Amino acid sequence: MGAVPSTPRWGGSSSAARPLDTAEYLISTFIGDESFPISSDFWYKLLELPLNLQWPPHRVHEACQALARNNYHTRHLAKILIHMAWCLQESISTSSGAPSLVYVKAVNAVYISSVFLKYFIENEKGDKIEDLYLSLDESEPIPTDITKDLNVEDFVMHSVLSFIGSIDVSPDTYLLHLELLNFMLIAMSTQLLSGPSPGPEDVNPFIDAAMSQESSLVILVVRKLLLSYITGPSISLNSASYSIYSEGSQPGVLQRVSSAAANLMLLPFNFLASSSSEGSRSLLADCSLHVLLILSHYRKCVVGNEPITDISNDTTASESLLKGSTHFSDNPYCKALEHATDVEFDRVDTEGNAHAGPVLRIPFASLFDALGMYLADEAAALLLYSLLQGNADFLEYVLVRTDLDTLLMPILEALYNAPKRSSNQIYMLLIILLILSQDSSFNASIHKLIVPSVPWYKERLLHQTSLGSLMVITLIRTVQYNLSKLRDVYLHTTCLATLANMAPHVHRLSAYASQRLVSLFDMLSRKYNKLAEMRDNQMRLVKGNSIEGNGLADDTSTEMHIYTDFLRLVLEILNAILTYALPRNPEVIYAIMHRQEVFQPFRNHPRFNELLENIYTVLDFFNSRMDAHNVDGEWSVEKVLQVIIINCRSWRGEGMKMFTQLRFTYEQESHPEEFFIPYLWQLVLSRW
Repeated sequence: MGAVPSTPRWGGSSSAARPLDTAEYLISTFIGDESFPISSDFWYKLLELPLNLQWPPHRVHEACQALARNNYHTRHLAKILIHMAWCLQESISTSSGAPSLVYVKAVNAVYISSVFLKYFIENEKGDKIEDLYLSLDESEPIPTDITKDLNVEDFVMHSVLSFIGSIDVSPDTYLLHLELLNFMLIAMSTQLLSGPSPGPEDVNPFIDAAMSQESSLVILVVRKLLLSYITGPSISLNSASYSIYSEGSQPGVLQRVSSAAANLMLLPFNFLASSSSEGSRSLLADCSLHVLLILSHYRKCVVGNEPITDISNDTTASESLLKGSTHFSDNPYCKALEHATDVEFDRVDTEGNAHAGPVLRIPFASLFDALGMYLADEAAALLLYSLLQGNADFLEYVLVRTDLDTLLMPILEALYNAPKRSSNQIYMLLIILLILSQDSSFNASIHKLIVPSVPWYKERLLHQTSLGSLMVITLIRTVQYNLSKLRDVYLHTTCLATLANMAPHVHRLSAYASQRLVSLFDMLSRKYNKLAEMRDNQMRLVKGNSIEGNGLADDTSTEMHIYTDFLRLVLEILNAILTYALPRNPEVIYAIMHRQEVFQPFRNHPRFNELLENIYTVLDFFNSRMDAHNVDGEWSVEKVLQVIIINCRSWRGEGMKMFTQLRFTYEQESHPEEFFIPYLWQLVLSRW
């Protein structure tokens, strides 16, 4: 191996003096100004030779710069990509066994392609992806097995996806699978050159090529990516099988280059944030999930011309008579996920809604377990959201599971540790809970599932508490955290909407959860009162003709309206419990009686008095029973609770006003790509 060689003069006479079969010479020739035909022996020498040089990052950068200068003339980037595709096609037809020369060539081709493609994408001026020159020169002799109008990106992506979809991961193929996934992430990163919302002018040649593949191939790819995520194969690359890529403890040049390629720090991306590796288990599993999510959430914006039927008289003559309407084309990877079915359940569609064409069949049980095990990882939460939101069969499967704690416990733990989580992750987890809470059987079953202990909950020892009670406690704690830190209205609303969906089905809510529910009203009411005081002070400023005071008063009034709605929602939650589930929840009655003074200031308030009538009907009933009950000595918690339990049996709900039962549903935004595309790339970049 020896010392690090000096930097070659790319394409100069010094390279000609070297042996023609050295890696140094072959790399410098590849990036030089001499164009080698695609059928030249040079390419086979380049891909077959063990590349064992040690290059520092600055030499890799210089090599990339040299190819960028010469690629317009040589088209070597397109040629190495074509050879990569040929190697993959040959690999697919190669019998399994020890790594053969064809695998060596394929890995080398993917390594080299990834390094230089990454540099080209990072250093694009604006969005001129055509500067990649992904075509062969018209004057170049073309082999008989390819057409002159070959679409390189389509040819490459078809070969990459065919290998991923048809070749199983094994110790012999693990490295190639991993590098192909890294290549795909690099090739699809052209998205980062555009804004967060896809436009008709965006150019993403490789991911667009992936979208144009046959549905049968798409299903194979999605299935293999999911299986790689589920099984999480982790194979050491230090085995003798891969000695060709390194010698002893010294990394080969392509491994060094590969690590450089895995650092997309130069891309113009403004959403970077660190992400914990917690919940991660396997490089291949992580890469498979990232590739799947990026493919399934991609949106191709296309333009269709529509005639304008109503043109006003003042329209200038220079305006076009055609109006360009943009829409998103169908995403086959998203469709494959949405129509996936359980491999264990051959469902007959009785409603005539059968999906035409091949259907993705995956083991829902294994996927459920894998998601539950690694939900601390943000990408796993995104996959779970995508499946619950888009796939009715998977949602139904989750709802009938008797071990819902497999999914809910890691979600609740992540919400408990909200200060350590990104706001995007908190949103996704809360939306997952909202989607689940839309089902009444889910709301009933979580109160029957008892959790022996909750070691991650530090404020209080929670012993033998129901999963439903723990969910109520955690959601209220999230509201409390949001009130003090994030102050996000959407987060508040999602938490309270989930609690409202749960309320009619609450069963034997724990004492602590009941206390927290009443304390939630107290906490929001104090914030409301503070805002009311601020508004009154600001209104006095307005009367003094203060322009600034007028603007402040408007802002405070808007915030007051928001907190009015929050308080009403909490009262609706308490009403739903008292109306539909009072006999089953003595602890809720005790908590309301214990803190009944917090409701008094709002009893005659025009926005709250109607919702407080039922609460005071319950208070009057149980207070009168308490007064009529003779007790020896002082009242204790146990004695009060015993009186409540006894009188719950005689409760008939007389005088209670029936309100329409609240039911909140989640609806995805009309342009979800504006959130998901930046968020997904944030996750990818934070791992690399």
